[in-house]
Amino acid sequence: MPLPLYLLALAVFAMGTSEFMLVGLLPDIAGEFDVTVGTAGLLTSAFAIGMIVGAPLVAALARDWPRRSSLLTFVLAFAAAHAVGAVTSSFPVLFATRVVAALANAGFLAVALTAAATLVPPDRKGRALAVLLSGTTTATIAGVPGGSMLGTLLGWRATFWAVAALCLPAALGILKGMPTGRVKDVATGGPALRTELAQLTRPRLILVMLLGALINAATFASFTFLAPVVTGTAGLDAWWISVVLVLFGVGSFVGVTVAGRLSDRRPGLVVAVGGPLLLLGWPALAVLAVEPVALFVLVFVQGALSFALGSTLITRVLYEAAGAPTMAGSYATAALNVGAAAGPLIAAATLDTAAGNLGPLWTSGLLVAVGLLIMCPLRTVITAGRSVDVVE
Repeated sequence: MPLPLYLLALAVFAMGTSEFMLVGLLPDIAGEFDVTVGTAGLLTSAFAIGMIVGAPLVAALARDWPRRSSLLTFVLAFAAAHAVGAVTSSFPVLFATRVVAALANAGFLAVALTAAATLVPPDRKGRALAVLLSGTTTATIAGVPGGSMLGTLLGWRATFWAVAALCLPAALGILKGMPTGRVKDVATGGPALRTELAQLTRPRLILVMLLGALINAATFASFTFLAPVVTGTAGLDAWWISVVLVLFGVGSFVGVTVAGRLSDRRPGLVVAVGGPLLLLGWPALAVLAVEPVALFVLVFVQGALSFALGSTLITRVLYEAAGAPTMAGSYATAALNVGAAAGPLIAAATLDTAAGNLGPLWTSGLLVAVGLLIMCPLRTVITAGRSVDVVE
């Protein structure tokens, strides 16, 4: 894999850390700004919604920009938003910085996904995506627990400064290692924006985007609410939360790495094996979460299966959107973040039901079941073709 891919992954690591780090910082932020934890939680929603809206919007604006310049601009804007957030004493300003950071993240990821696909041969998009997404999975392994620990020791503002600092070597790497050329130059002559947007009317593209969103919703429905399962259901001390998050992150790294080697040539195998196992795993975790050893094992397994299946489906988005070379990354980004926003919202509604802390785990199982019901009869359609040969 070319070096620029790993430079992009470093930036994705910083951005992934920012996206998830608020899970452990909300109480401190709420206390300092004298708002409720629920109100502070709007910072997470603002980021997710900014990602959904920002991905296609910013990608459309940046399609005529040089790739290196656009990626560098997005990284520096992301860093600046965190620097402002780290010094502000106004909650509305902090909220605004999360929106700006989300837009920068969305634009970066949309361009990076497209750029990553052009740095490798057409039949290796899955492996390129695996390298890029390893930044996100590494964030769940090290960035999020590390950010939570830093916030505990030095305050939540220190975590914001740390994320801003992480962006600087990534920016330097992009400046030195990323080839020049416009995003639009991915395709000879560059198709018109209207032509690229018309790809969204293709049933197969809509299908894989929907399935990617469903699987990602299932992933983040449970990931967001693992803490009460650890301390409440399993009865473990609070410091075990970081251990469980790391286990989930390690599993996700393994899953996306293995799937990256299979999703280009044998996506059907990932879907056929990973889908049913993922479906069984969430209810099993809900039933066995009271046992710490079972909790640890199943969290690792579910992290691996979730990201293996999810990354494979997102790879299919890139293949199915081959006719939209500058917008394909934004379609994949939007699908990912619709799931990341919807899953926790659905899961949160179950916390006050009889299911209690286990409600999100059952929710994840239900979301995967819906995805498989859609996926199974159409599996050959989903996995048909590679690279540009999927374009109708």
